[in-house]
Amino acid sequence: MRVGILFTSHPDPETEPYPHQAIHARVTREVMEAEELGFDSVWIAEHHFSNRYGILPDPFSYLSYLAAKTSRIKLGAAVMVVPLHHPLRIVENAAFVDILSNGRFQLGLGSGYRPYEFDGLGVSYDKRRDIQAEAIPLILDGFHKKRLSTQGEHFNFDISGEFEIFPHPIQQPHPPFYLGAGTEGSIITAARNGFGLMQSSLPNARVIGEHIDMYRAHMAEAPAPLNQNPAFGEVDVVRMAYVAPTDAQARAESEEGITRHMKSFLAGGAKTGGYLGDVTEKEDDSQFSYDNLMDGTILHGSPDTVIRKIEEFRAVGTTSIMLHYPPYYGLEKTLDMLRLFAKEVLPHVQAMDAPKVQAAAE
Repeated sequence: MRVGILFTSHPDPETEPYPHQAIHARVTREVMEAEELGFDSVWIAEHHFSNRYGILPDPFSYLSYLAAKTSRIKLGAAVMVVPLHHPLRIVENAAFVDILSNGRFQLGLGSGYRPYEFDGLGVSYDKRRDIQAEAIPLILDGFHKKRLSTQGEHFNFDISGEFEIFPHPIQQPHPPFYLGAGTEGSIITAARNGFGLMQSSLPNARVIGEHIDMYRAHMAEAPAPLNQNPAFGEVDVVRMAYVAPTDAQARAESEEGITRHMKSFLAGGAKTGGYLGDVTEKEDDSQFSYDNLMDGTILHGSPDTVIRKIEEFRAVGTTSIMLHYPPYYGLEKTLDMLRLFAKEVLPHVQAMDAPKVQAAAE
């Protein structure tokens, strides 16, 4: 199995005061540490207009910067909010970052879940899934066909004759593509279009397993060349993580920060939408107590505890884990946590056999 880290550039107001410019140096330090420690990938999330979760409006620009500062670790966008972009700008920028990183780029796509971001950019939140449904085939065609024209409800363009889509990526036929999916429709869309499956941080291993079974049941419906995606059959699961020498120490060091972080997703009501999609098993903020979160949601505890919890996700078909954590632990404690994870947990997880999910037999 592989292990990456998801960065949302979420500020800690106490140490990174308004306008929170210091956060970017801190996240860059953590990315550089992740490469040194042997993590497989880092993923950069797109968010706009709020300091309640993340301040990173353009993952492509930041990943271009990171491409020059790193040499081994894979660099991912997770996720680009498809309805907020022209589909061919996603194609162009993904290819460009792949070149700048010498073939280390990975792309995650999703429909978005925070209404205020759509309000701020003048895009209909209610139509976001319709926009994404129209955009995804155009993104895929942009990599496979190089020349294409369309006249749709949301996009109209023509690239033909002597003109084609540039640049071309190093990875062929394109970088690994994932789709963030939590509903039945989006999971089936991921399978039928040859995407890897990206799962959010709330569903427990049993629910993740059900999602993987649904994905697997529809994989055979992906036609060529869509089924040539390097990530097809991969399942990446986001998990809030914290490791310490003992379970008790992990709780003492992380409980206040993780419960504050998780409760914050409900505080904005309709303006913040759902957390990483509309599917959640948590009914209200009382469900975000540490004990409830430990019941199948977060990877907190001693190295042995965290390894055991990851095994539960591997057993249902997870092929990679994307670690996530709030900013409230402080930089040095966070780096110590990552170092302990890399020393005591990472080798065991990377040694776990996790073959790609295969299409269900007819």
